[in-house]
Amino acid sequence: MSFAGAVRTCFRKYVTFSGRASRSEYWYFVLFMFLGTVALGIVDSVLFGTTMVETGPGQMAVASNGPIAGLFGLATFLPGLAAGWRRMHDTGRSGLYVFYPLIVMVGIGTAVAFFGGIGQFRDGEAGVLAAIVLVPAMIVLAISPLLVLWWLTRPSEPRENQWGPPPA
Repeated sequence: MSFAGAVRTCFRKYVTFSGRASRSEYWYFVLFMFLGTVALGIVDSVLFGTTMVETGPGQMAVASNGPIAGLFGLATFLPGLAAGWRRMHDTGRSGLYVFYPLIVMVGIGTAVAFFGGIGQFRDGEAGVLAAIVLVPAMIVLAISPLLVLWWLTRPSEPRENQWGPPPA
């Protein structure tokens, strides 16, 4: 599938979460979203200027918070999610696997809330229990996006699976 064909397909299947998406369809659309965000971020900075943001003591970074790149992000969020969902189907996995990093983040947030916030982690037994729970959770949080990325790069299943025939 060509770059233009992938972009057309993903917009034509704007919120289609059924079926399968080939590697080229998914990754060309990811490239389109990346290039579009960069290009429109530059347009935003030219039209609306930039803001200097303090990121640490004596450290500054340039931030562009223009509306054009934001609107592009909103317009491509659902087709990008749908393409990732269909890509998971193409590798023989449920589309829900795309959300593994998010599920881990919610779990860690719940654990932090359960232990009473970050300040509690310094206190004796609560700190030890929090470390026992949160250290493995942080390791999983670091690994889960890489695992999802690895799944998205896997070859297509050559035969029809429960989500349909292989993409053309």
